[in-house]
This record gives sequence, C-alpha cells and structure tokens, in this order.
Amino acid sequence: MKKITTKDGSHTLYNPQIKEHYHSMHGAYTESKHVFVHSGLAYYVEQNKTKKVKILEVGFGTGLNLLTTMEYIAHKNLSVDYTGIEAYPLSLSDLKELDHGEYVQKPLWSAFLSSYESALQAETTIHHVSFQICPVKLLDFTHQHLFDVVYFDAFSEIHQPEMWTEEVLSKITHFMKRGSVFVTYAITGNLKRRLKKLGFEIQKLPGAPGKREMLRAVKEK
Repeated sequence: MKKITTKDGSHTLYNPQIKEHYHSMHGAYTESKHVFVHSGLAYYVEQNKTKKVKILEVGFGTGLNLLTTMEYIAHKNLSVDYTGIEAYPLSLSDLKELDHGEYVQKPLWSAFLSSYESALQAETTIHHVSFQICPVKLLDFTHQHLFDVVYFDAFSEIHQPEMWTEEVLSKITHFMKRGSVFVTYAITGNLKRRLKKLGFEIQKLPGAPGKREMLRAVKEK
C-alpha cells in the first residue's frame, strides 16, 4: 500500500493488487462528504424527517466515509447504526499511516483507530455511532435488519467488475426497505439499467470534483 495525497490535501492509499486508489485523486475527503454524506445520509434525513438512520457501506476501505458521517452528525440530534462490509480489511498500521486526523476532527480519528480492531469482531460505539465492520464478501453477508442508506464505495467497475453485477446489486436490495437510498460515485448505463430493473428510481446528480455526475437511487418497492 502506498499513501497518496489527493488534490484537497487529504490522503488515500493505492492498492497494487486492484491497481486503483481507495478514494478520488481529485479529493478523497471532498468526495466522501459530497457523494455519501450530503447526497446520501443528509438527503435521506431531510426527506424522511427522521432522527435514526441505519447505514450499510459496501467497501469500508479506509473508514473515511464513517469518519465524515460522524463529523456530520456531531452537532445534530441523530442516532446512526453503521455497518461496513470489507472482504479485505486494512491493517491498523496502514490506517495509521493515512492520518485522516489531519483533516477529520482529531477526536473522531483517535476514537476510530482505538476501536477499529474491536469493530472487526463485534459492534462497538463511538461518538453516538454504533458500528461494526464485517470482514466477509458481500454475497456471504447476512443481517437481521434493513438499512435506510447504502454507501456503495466499491472499486470501479473497470478494476473490480464482479462488484457491479446484477447479482451483487440484487443482494444489496434484500437489505433495503422501501424509500431507502443508494448512493455511489459512479453512473453508467449498465448500473442505471440494473437498478431500474430492481425497482429503483434513478437520480443523476452533480459529481464530486473530477466527475461530471454521480448516482442516487431510491428504492420504490
């Protein structure tokens, strides 16, 4: 793993096996807030006027989306249950090397690091967020509850096509209730067609820096 500084000063890692970065080189922190927090979580909360949200992240990676989520709810009366799926979890030493604490609130970063290995074993709570990381492949994932928001942050379809198939997307829909929201940084014809077939309303939104558009999909049935 190689640490890379992105255009907004935040950091990502380059995965030599996948041959791709974990986050956008145009701004890791900026992308996380725009695509997942503002277009996903904040949108769902506003539409549903709710104070409790269950989030599923597919591709937990470096934990940046969890951290920006915790920042967002820090001064809001929100309760969040957060489940991340990561088949190949990063080591704690790799995470420390990233030092998200340079741009994410340092108390959140410190709490995340101290809880990371525990969260790989069982649900834990930090800063009003209950979270766990499931070190399994998506198709092997099981869960008792339905989710309100899905952060789909897998590597790109070019480098990890197996994560963008109809089989995988169909699996995700089993964990989503009617009215729940799916967000991802990508938008392709295949992705739109597959989600429409699975009962989603497709919304094209302005993308994060470096991408013209992104996708938000709302489950209609």
